Amino acid sequence: MKTNSIGFIGGGRITKIMLHAFNNGPIRFDKMVVFDTNSKALPLLKQKFPNITVTENLLEVTNTEVVFLAIHPPVMMETLAKLKGELNSETLLVSLAPKITMEKMTAALDGFDNVARMNPSASSVVNKGVNPVAFGSLVSAETKDRFLEMMLSLGHTPEIAESKMEAYAVISAMGHTYFFFQLQKMKELAIIFGMEEVEAETVIADMLWGTTETLFKSGLSYQEVADLVPVKPMGEVEEAIKSYYDLYLTAIFTMIKP
Repeated sequence: MKTNSIGFIGGGRITKIMLHAFNNGPIRFDKMVVFDTNSKALPLLKQKFPNITVTENLLEVTNTEVVFLAIHPPVMMETLAKLKGELNSETLLVSLAPKITMEKMTAALDGFDNVARMNPSASSVVNKGVNPVAFGSLVSAETKDRFLEMMLSLGHTPEIAESKMEAYAVISAMGHTYFFFQLQKMKELAIIFGMEEVEAETVIADMLWGTTETLFKSGLSYQEVADLVPVKPMGEVEEAIKSYYDLYLTAIFTMIKP
């Protein structure tokens, strides 16, 4: 095996999230390399994360134990073509993109099969992410265990079937966006109603945790849970909100599935 090292092809949003997680977490790397074609972005990335190596040479990234493909699906195939024949057999190549299956990755890499796919999570920035991973059928148990150990800083990294990857993308990766604006608005109203900012943040976080525990762990049916609180200020718009979920989440799932 190589040294404790990781590389990123692409220095955008998700790479920054993961670098934050690694900086704040318990796992330390001997080497972290980031490749990007945007030469202006690399110095800024280096300034923010001084412990990384930045490069405009794609092949410099391949000399690491794990290589993350942190790029969008439209440029995935051309990037894989450039990597063909350049990857060490012990390197694990991990795609962070939807839509492109491991079968397509292996075909584009002329049979290279030490591949995986992971669904990155924004909350990894605070080491609380849900980052499901699917491994290729020929990836060894040792490689899987090693990778999962390396990813401890991200939060929770469950191993899943590849067929579920896009479902996880819609529910866990994009799921934050369904609540960020609502929770922020609740915080603003709490302050208007008389709470201090920290007080509002604490009570909303505790309420949200209790909500999920009550819904999923109480043993009560959905209707029984719903009936626990007699006053429902948002009751009149619940059906409309649920219809938005049906419309927009189904649409994005249809768009990103292979």
